Amino acid sequence: MDTAEINRRCLSGESFLIASDGQYLGKLCLNKFDAESILNEYGIYGSRYSSTSIYNQYSMYGSQYSSLSPFNLYTSTPPTIYLRGVKYGFLTINKYLIRAVDPQKIQSWMQKNGLYY
Repeated sequence: MDTAEINRRCLSGESFLIASDGQYLGKLCLNKFDAESILNEYGIYGSRYSSTSIYNQYSMYGSQYSSLSPFNLYTSTPPTIYLRGVKYGFLTINKYLIRAVDPQKIQSWMQKNGLYY
């Protein structure tokens, strides 16, 4: 995703994930029917079969061995979380990164932050 598109999403106050290589990884919202939601198990950002999903354990964005994945315990380059258009922190199991959100707890984190749509 280019900088202009990230800026557009930020200006519109969206909540989303961006991989360290610039790949858009989906919208942070609890609506499982939203085509861009990471919780839509049939969408390109929520399916366990999609190459752009953090839930595909064989993709570079979901593998426990990939430095771009939130499931790599030692990564220093996990996906960045944008909360309502502002860079918030990182989606990662690496507890040493500041403002780390555990990907296993992302749904409750979205509820806490009111990301219903």
